Amino acid sequence: MSNIILQNLEKLGVSLPQAAAPAANYVPYVKTGNQLFISGQLPMQDGKIAKTGKVGADLSVEDGIEAARLCAINLLAQAQAATGDLSKIARLVKIVGFVNSKGDFGDQPKVINGASDFLVAAMGEAGHHARSAVSAGALPFNAAVEIEAIFELVDN
Repeated sequence: MSNIILQNLEKLGVSLPQAAAPAANYVPYVKTGNQLFISGQLPMQDGKIAKTGKVGADLSVEDGIEAARLCAINLLAQAQAATGDLSKIARLVKIVGFVNSKGDFGDQPKVINGASDFLVAAMGEAGHHARSAVSAGALPFNAAVEIEAIFELVDN
């Protein structure tokens, strides 16, 4: 799987950043059995949050889509840090996406598609996943989007 993911990332013009350190009292990932749980990732780019504010008010839906894509890149960076080798990932099981938005905003699925579309492009068939896309009244550091993930690991 690793070669496929790395080849696809190269085709997409994406290199994975260093995995972000936790911002509070939690760990960035937990491996249990053949599952890898990745803590919520923010739209970090070059060591800072690239998209802040409420989608649909301060930011456009397109900005939210880009924020979700950045979160997905950071999910893969954490997965690589957790496994040491992306070939140890069998598939993406589920993502949960939180969109910083007001109560009347209803395009959370469209925003989180930014992550879903990227993950399928990067991982191929193994990137198809279950998901939730929900509104959040606020997110840490006023980030536009936060996404967590569950991956299935290959049996050793």
